[in-house]
Amino acid sequence: MARHGGGRGWYGKLAGAALGVTVLAVGASVWTAQADVVGGPSPQASASATPGGDVEPVPADIAHASDRGPRGVNITIDDGPDPAWTPQVLDVLREHGVKATFCVTGTQAKAHPDLVKEVVAAGHRLCDHSVSHDTAMDRKSEAYQSRQILDAERMITEASGGVRPLYYRAPGGAFTPYSRKLAASRGMRPLGWNVDTKDFERPGADAIVATVERELPNGPTLLFHDAGGDRSQTVEALRRVLPRLKEQGYSFGFPVR
Repeated sequence: MARHGGGRGWYGKLAGAALGVTVLAVGASVWTAQADVVGGPSPQASASATPGGDVEPVPADIAHASDRGPRGVNITIDDGPDPAWTPQVLDVLREHGVKATFCVTGTQAKAHPDLVKEVVAAGHRLCDHSVSHDTAMDRKSEAYQSRQILDAERMITEASGGVRPLYYRAPGGAFTPYSRKLAASRGMRPLGWNVDTKDFERPGADAIVATVERELPNGPTLLFHDAGGDRSQTVEALRRVLPRLKEQGYSFGFPVR
């Protein structure tokens, strides 16, 4: 949920601190992604490495673009999985043939590993959303940030049956240069958003849809939630938004790596 302040404000201040480009060749049972490398040493982690073998670093700047190009849209779903709402979100995505990126917290992944596996089996991607969704973690020590990021990576990977998260989204946009570089060193591209639907405030499905239509020119990455309360409005909004965007000529992809 949010400390975030909308589409582009928080990440604009961070973009200038982007680090060099790095190589990715992370294998998973569902997908493979690749990128080129340049870069310095990784920060020292204060938490143990995750299962899944060696990983290659990725760029540490915050991603927003879609791998489907200028008419691509990225659907991202935060804070789950949740046994009441994640299955409903998955049903809507399946109905419309849309793949999404699920930003999963470590505590929820550990509590509901069956749902994490269902997300992966449906062809969606995983994103590390920290262990406990602390929106003030950017004001805490690097050791604390390490534990939140790396413990969540381990918990999500274990819950998924070995599929690692390919992105890291700081709770509420609480990135730091250290947390971005640490995540990138573990093969997780820092992930932002362009359209904050504010669905966590439950403004009504009509308002959520209107926000998407108004703010989509800001960029392709849309932020929704499948946990943290009643998400019936989110489910209904997705049911309306997905076919409408298709009718307007958009295609659905994943954030760039």
